[in-house]
Amino acid sequence: MPIKEVETPYPRIDADPHATRVVRYMRPSDYAVWAGTTAGVPAVMHLWEMADPTKVSLKTPVRLGGLLGFIGGFMLAYQRSSTRFWGWSENKREEEMDFKELSQRASEGKPLYGTSQQPEWVQHAAAANSTFSQLKFSAIPMFNFVNHNHHGTDPAKYGVQPKESTGDS
Repeated sequence: MPIKEVETPYPRIDADPHATRVVRYMRPSDYAVWAGTTAGVPAVMHLWEMADPTKVSLKTPVRLGGLLGFIGGFMLAYQRSSTRFWGWSENKREEEMDFKELSQRASEGKPLYGTSQQPEWVQHAAAANSTFSQLKFSAIPMFNFVNHNHHGTDPAKYGVQPKESTGDS
């Protein structure tokens, strides 16, 4: 099943980027959002306690709030980075990094998106499940950890030549 073509204001880099690429391509602003959310949840809990005191120790709830802020901040930063891969927000920096990285892989004769030990049907199922999954983090946090070739982009732009058929059919 082909990846749905969506009209975007910026060029699409990858419809289903690998999790490590999303984290590697994060900008300082993404890390700031992550840190702000991590610190913000416990801070809001303290402010809430000042506004409506409970007379109970907040040690454990604040720690839990910090953990939830850390996890939620990571998912928010991950989602922001993913929107740049999809072309939904300004992505000039990521586009240049992607072109440099994948052109290098193509010139070395390596597969653009890595190799996988998984059968093709597993790769396809993983791609079908994780494409645009960052929009569903509130229901099921799902990340792409499988190398596959279903990315919704043309490999020719990186210098990959199409495989020629042998005509032995």
